[in-house]
Amino acid sequence: MAFVTEQQKRFWSPLVRELEPYVPGEQPKIQNLLKLNTNESPYPPSPMVVPAVQAVLVNQADVLKLYPDPDAMQLKQAIATQQQVEISQVFVGNGSDEVLAHIFKAFFVQEKPLLYPDISYSFYPVYSQFFDLVNIKPVALREDFSLNVTDYMQDNGGIIITNPNAPTGCAISVQDIETLLQVNRDSVVVIDEAYVDFGAESAVCLVNRYENLVVCQTTSKSRSLAGLRVGYAIAQSHLIAALEAVKNSFNSYPIDRLAIAAAVASFEDQAYFTAQCQKVIDSREALVEQLQQLGFNVLPSKANFIFTSHSHKPAAEIAVELRQQGVIVRYFNKPRIDNFLRITVGTDEQNQRLIDSLKSII
Repeated sequence: MAFVTEQQKRFWSPLVRELEPYVPGEQPKIQNLLKLNTNESPYPPSPMVVPAVQAVLVNQADVLKLYPDPDAMQLKQAIATQQQVEISQVFVGNGSDEVLAHIFKAFFVQEKPLLYPDISYSFYPVYSQFFDLVNIKPVALREDFSLNVTDYMQDNGGIIITNPNAPTGCAISVQDIETLLQVNRDSVVVIDEAYVDFGAESAVCLVNRYENLVVCQTTSKSRSLAGLRVGYAIAQSHLIAALEAVKNSFNSYPIDRLAIAAAVASFEDQAYFTAQCQKVIDSREALVEQLQQLGFNVLPSKANFIFTSHSHKPAAEIAVELRQQGVIVRYFNKPRIDNFLRITVGTDEQNQRLIDSLKSII
C-alpha cells in the first residue's frame, strides 16, 4: 500500500484511520518460485470448467453486456444438489471472504461478545474492527492448539470457528460442533469450512436440526477455483434471508457469468473433485512423515496445509533461507505461533523440492 501522510489522512473516515487490514499471502512476480504460501490447489480445476467458460464466450458472448443472474440460481442448484440441501438453504458470494463479511454484518453486530479462537483466520479480527463490533472475546486454544468446545459455553452474541482451523490445520468433530450448538441456542454459530474437503467432517449434516447454524465453504481450495472467487454458505432459510438482505444492500451482482459457469461445471464433476482431494491428502501424509524425519514437529492436519516447527532452527530463519532457494512458505510473526511455518501441500514433485531445500538448510 502506498505511503500516506497524516495530512492526507484527514480525508479518511475515523474508522479507516484506525483499521488494521488483512494481509493476504504474497503473490510473487518472480518466475520459477515454488509457491507454498497461500493454500491454493496444486492441481487444475475439473476439465469440465474451461469448456463451460468457453461456451459462455463462444455461444453467448453477447450476454456479457447484460448483468448476470443476481441470485445465481443455477449455481445455487448445483451446490444444493451436491450438498443434499434445499436451494433455499444456499447463499453464494464473491469468494468466502465476502460471504463471511455478510455473516458478520447480518449476525454478529451485537452487544454480547463474539467468540472465536485466539489463533484462527486473521480476517476475523479485521471484520470485527471493520464492522465496529464493540465486544469481541478471543478464546484461547489449548497449549497443543486444539480447541475445547466447553470454553465456548458462555454468554455470547455469536460464535465463529474455522474447521479445520487456520493456520493450525487441526479439526474438531461433528459431535463437538453439535455439543456447541446444543448449548448455544440463542446465538448464531458459524463453522467456516474452507478446508473441510481434505479430511475433516462437515457440519452441513446438522443444518436441518439447528436453526442457528451457518456453514461456510469455498471453491478456492478443493475445487481449484481461487482465481474465480466463489464462496457459499448453507443454513436454514431464515438465516439465508438475512444474508440475502445484506448482499442486496451491498452488491446485488456478486458473481459474474463466467464464474457461475465454471463453478457449476466443477460441482457437476464430483469424481474429479474427490480424486484431487485424495491426492492432496496422500501427499500431505507423505510430507508430514518426511518433515518429521528432518526433526520437524507437525500438528495433526485435516487441511491442504501443515503447521510445523523445527526442534532447533527458528521458523523465521527457515522461511528466509527457503526463499533464497526459491521456495515460499507462510510465516506468521505473532504470539504463540512465531516459531511455526504454514506450508501448503503441493504435488509430490513440489513437496520433494521443498524437502530437498530443507535438507540443505537443516
